[in-house]
Amino acid sequence: MSKKILNTAFQCEQCGAWVEPLTNGSFRNHCPYCLFSKHMDDKPGDRASFCKGLMEPVEVYFHSKKGYQIVHRCTSCGKIHKNIVAENTVQEDDFLSFIC
Repeated sequence: MSKKILNTAFQCEQCGAWVEPLTNGSFRNHCPYCLFSKHMDDKPGDRASFCKGLMEPVEVYFHSKKGYQIVHRCTSCGKIHKNIVAENTVQEDDFLSFIC
């Protein structure tokens, strides 16, 4: 599956916000407002998960090479996953409100 197919708008299942695709060459897999995601992958990008539970933001982590990452925990199965924060795009992540 190509990133072009994955880079689509969606409505957040947690807060209901309309989320636009990223404009910085990457693709978005979480809401920029409430930071929730959806458990879609078993391995990054494979979209093979049968769980489909909501992924709750539980921590913000800084990686020296990847920058800020949001740590998500699935509310259904408990899987932990990190997502890079979206910056320099039309809808930037509001991760500062999460840590403040």
